[in-house]
Amino acid sequence: MLAQYWPVLLFIAAAVGLGIALLVIGMLAGPKRPDAEKLAPYECGFEAFEDARMKFDVRYYLIAILFIIFDLEIAFLFPWAVVFDKIGVIALVEMALFLALLVVGFAYVWKKGALEWE
Repeated sequence: MLAQYWPVLLFIAAAVGLGIALLVIGMLAGPKRPDAEKLAPYECGFEAFEDARMKFDVRYYLIAILFIIFDLEIAFLFPWAVVFDKIGVIALVEMALFLALLVVGFAYVWKKGALEWE
């Protein structure tokens, strides 16, 4: 029974090994020129060490939420693509409607200017 999981474990080990190898190569071969701006913490579009009651731009959070929404919508394509040959033409029409609705939502967000950073 455990022998059936061997390819999965091998794949996970290869992925972890490749990830670690690429990080190590990047640390060893990459340029090392730190300056004050590069070492400063940056998370949400404004200076970290200022007045706590200052106003900040909400566009950062809006872009992040929109990215998550559209990213999750696209994630629905993968299971559909795996079983595409078994589900037939009706599923193709349903996915076309789903993608059309996604494009309409994207066009609405774009027209409202939510993607403009300025």
